[in-house]
Amino acid sequence: MSNSFKTIIVDRQDHLTWITLNRPEVANAFNTQMAEELLEVFSDFVSGARQARCIILTGSGDRAFCAGGDLKQRHGMSDDEWYAQHVVFENLARALIDCPTPLLGAINGAAFGGGAELTLSCDFAYAASHARFALTETTLGIMPGMAGTQYLPSAVGIRRAKEIILTGTPFTAEQALQWGLINQICEPDELIKTVRSVAQRIADNGPIAVRSALQALNHAAHEQLKADYEVELQAYNQTVPTEDRREGITAFNEKRKADFKGC
Repeated sequence: MSNSFKTIIVDRQDHLTWITLNRPEVANAFNTQMAEELLEVFSDFVSGARQARCIILTGSGDRAFCAGGDLKQRHGMSDDEWYAQHVVFENLARALIDCPTPLLGAINGAAFGGGAELTLSCDFAYAASHARFALTETTLGIMPGMAGTQYLPSAVGIRRAKEIILTGTPFTAEQALQWGLINQICEPDELIKTVRSVAQRIADNGPIAVRSALQALNHAAHEQLKADYEVELQAYNQTVPTEDRREGITAFNEKRKADFKGC
C-alpha cells in the first residue's frame, strides 16, 4: 500500500488521515492521474486495507479546493477517450459512496464542478470564508457526473438544486451555508485547526459505534444512491458525443463564450 503519489498527499496522523489534492498550479483540478490516485486510496478504505477513524479532504494552497475536471487535458479528447477517463471518475464516485470511514471536507477555496461534487460526497464540510462553489457543467455542454445530481437535492432541496445546476452560477460560502451544502464557515487561517478538532472528536468516540452510526445514517439518507447514480450516468453519457460538449470545452480553453447549437 503506497503513500507516495504525484497529485495528492496522504498523511496518516494517529487515527486521522489527511488527503490533500496537490495540483495548486492548476487550482487542484482533476486530471486522470489524480482520479486514479484518489480511487486507489478510497478503494483501500472500502476494502479495509487502509484504516482510520476519520478522513479529512482538503486542497493545497489557499486559492482553490478543486476547480473540477482539468479541461486542458480534456481539450480535443475523442468520445472514446472521454468515456475512458470518465470511467475512472465513476469508479471514484462509487468508492466515495461506499467509504465506511467518516469523511470531512476542509474546503479551502473554490470548489467548482467536480470539486463541488467532492464537497457533496463528504459526510459534512467546513469552508473558508472566501470559498466559492458552482456546478458549472451545463455551461460546458455536459452535466454533473460524479453523483452531483443525487447529492445536491438532499443537501439544498430540489428547487435550489435545479437552480444551481441548470444555471451553473457560482455562489458564496455564506450561500452554501444558508442552503445546507456546508456546515460551517471558518476564517482561512482557522479552517484546518477547526476541522482537525472536529475530526479528533469523532476519532475519540467509539470507532465501531461511529462506523455503525454512519452506515445507518447513510441508509436513511441515501438508500438508493448507487442505483440512482446509474440514472445520472445514463443521462451524462448522452452529452458526451454531442457537438455542444466539444464546443463547451473548446470555448473554455479559448476563453470565450460557448455557442451551443443543441446538437
